[in-house]
Formats: sequence, C-alpha cells, structure tokens
Amino acid sequence: MRNDCTVAALCLLPTFAVLAEHAQAAQDFPRGPIRIVVPFAPGGSADTLARTIGQKMTESWGKQIVVDNRSGGSGVIGMEITKNANADGHTLVLGYIANLGTAPAMYSKLSYDPVRDFTPICHVASAPSIAVVPPSVPAKNLQELIGIARTKPTSVSYGSAAIGSMGHLAGEMLNRAANVKMQHIAYKGGGQATIDVLAGQIQLAIIGMSSVTAHVRGGRLRAIATTGPKRSPAFPDVPTVAEQGFPGFSAEAWYGVLGPAGLSKPVVTQINAETRRILGMPDVQARLANVGFEIVGSSPEEFAKLIREEIPKWIKVVKEAGIPRE
Repeated sequence: MRNDCTVAALCLLPTFAVLAEHAQAAQDFPRGPIRIVVPFAPGGSADTLARTIGQKMTESWGKQIVVDNRSGGSGVIGMEITKNANADGHTLVLGYIANLGTAPAMYSKLSYDPVRDFTPICHVASAPSIAVVPPSVPAKNLQELIGIARTKPTSVSYGSAAIGSMGHLAGEMLNRAANVKMQHIAYKGGGQATIDVLAGQIQLAIIGMSSVTAHVRGGRLRAIATTGPKRSPAFPDVPTVAEQGFPGFSAEAWYGVLGPAGLSKPVVTQINAETRRILGMPDVQARLANVGFEIVGSSPEEFAKLIREEIPKWIKVVKEAGIPRE
C-alpha cells in the first residue's frame, strides 16, 4: 500500500509543480510594464477602449501600461504579434470582431486561429451600428424603407465604412431577412459614408454611431434602426431591426481583451477582475457610453463562447451574400 501511495505521490509532483508555478506567477503579476496591442491606428474605437482601460490599470497596479498601435493587414499584424508573445500576461491585445469573429469568413488564408491561438480574458464592450437616412428619403422607419426597396428594386443604396465592416454585413443580413436587394457602397471609413448620406448620394448608411451622432441629434439625418439585440442607451427612442419585424436579428461590433494561448488561469482571473472593476467605474462608463459603447465585462468563459459562436455565423452570412474572400 505504501509503495502504491509513494508512486502516486511521485506521479503528482509535476502537477503540483505546475500549479505552484502558476500560483507564484499570479502572485508576482504584473512584474513589469504591460503592452496592450491595438491592431489599428490611433484614434479609433479599439484605441479608445485600450487607452481608457490602460490608464486605470496603471493607476491601480503602479506599472506602466503601453498601448501599442500596430495597424496593417486589416488587423492581422497586431494579432500575430500577440500570438507569438510570451504567455505571461505582459502582452495583451484589444481584439475586435473583425479580427476574431469575421476574419475567418473574409480571408481564405489567415495566419492565426482566433480560437486556438489566444486566451480570451474579457468581452469588454459592444457597439451596434445605426441605420440612418437623409431627409430626402421619406422613410420614417425600417419597414417604410424596405417598402421603397421592394417597390423599386435596386433603388436603395446603402453605405458602410468598408467591405466586410459590421455595417456591410448587417446590410447583407437585412437584405436576406427582408428579401430585398439594397446595393452596397463601400467607403474608406465611416466619415466618407457620412458625407455621402448627408448629401443624399446614398439612401442609407449603416455605420458606427460615433460617425453620425451629431448629425442625428442635429436633425440632418434620421435614425431608423439600430442593429444590436436591444436598444442602444445612446438612442433609446430608436427601435432595433429585431423590433421592426425581424426577431432575432443581431449584428454588432464587439471588443475584448485577450492574451496569447497558454496564459495561466490565475493570471487570466486577475486581469479579468481588474478589467471588470475598471468597467464598473462611473467615469469610465460615462466616457464609453458617450461614444456609443455598451459595456459588457464578461467572464473569460463567456467571451470564449462568444468567439466560437460568432465565427460560423459570419461565415454563413458571407457565403450566402456572395462576398468574395480575400
């Protein structure tokens, strides 16, 4: 009996060593500066989130949080940097739906696997798109716009920030759900789409709220729908697409913090707890709500589930819409 127990104890020694190592790593974390990779240029939505969270982490942990903007390759470069970093919690990435949820649908060859190559830590926030029309379009709601599109096929053009953007894919989902064929016009950013919808060059724009908030509130554009699963606090009087005859419709951008694959659970738990604490701060909530974010603050498991569920959803949308893959 003693021999059996001795053998069993010896077999467990490596496991205990790993657990002890992980516990020590969490106790010592963070040991130095933390880099948050943002796979886009400064000034965008992901950059705003990363800098807001990073500033608060610096104040709390007393360690420098460096936001490292690595734009290029539609976000691929930043994701690759994180994928290849040491899995010690000192390199994180502010991931975006375009890098994680829709990338497998849009790219035939992707240099990373959104599920296998990263450790999800926290779904930070979501941001639905908003559908707006100029005063020259008589539609007061989504069903009236769809009526125009059905009466005069191909008469409605909708703009988005880019091919494969959430506005583009939301429009294609709506085309299928409503059995219409609105023509997509891709722009190089939400700003250019806003200019053309203001001028009446396109009949509809489906873009991020920050691009058009001032114009909607100033009466220069009419908001007819938001694309998330529930109404946006930024526009509580604007009904969702789902409310206007399309139950279950949901298409919104989402953002979250991830690390490289293999990040230890104690470190993940620590970063998750700190991120959620920051997201609960009134000044952080006010700042993010002002630019159209809806704060989430999920568990690591919930964020992992979101990524796994979104990938097949957007593969299906892209395939059915006939959007060419790069």
